[in-house]
Amino acid sequence: MNAKIFFTVFGTVFLAELGDKTQLATMLFAADQQAGKLTVFIAASLALVCTSALGVAAGSFLSRYVDARQLAILAGIAFIAIGLWTIAKAW
Repeated sequence: MNAKIFFTVFGTVFLAELGDKTQLATMLFAADQQAGKLTVFIAASLALVCTSALGVAAGSFLSRYVDARQLAILAGIAFIAIGLWTIAKAW
């Protein structure tokens, strides 16, 4: 395992998830007095593992057909588009 890649991915995903809708939704479920905290933790963790697995699978598949640099540019454009869409919806 490459430690540099591990910590880069961990740090990036960790920071991206802080304050994200996913974390806020998990917080709201955990705030419910009837919800078991361990159940909420396990369900949220499993959901994040599954979405990460989909991301790894999609990235592996796409990398066969598209250069990694092009994927990075495409992802950047997608993030900008989502940001612009979010700003437009807020107005």
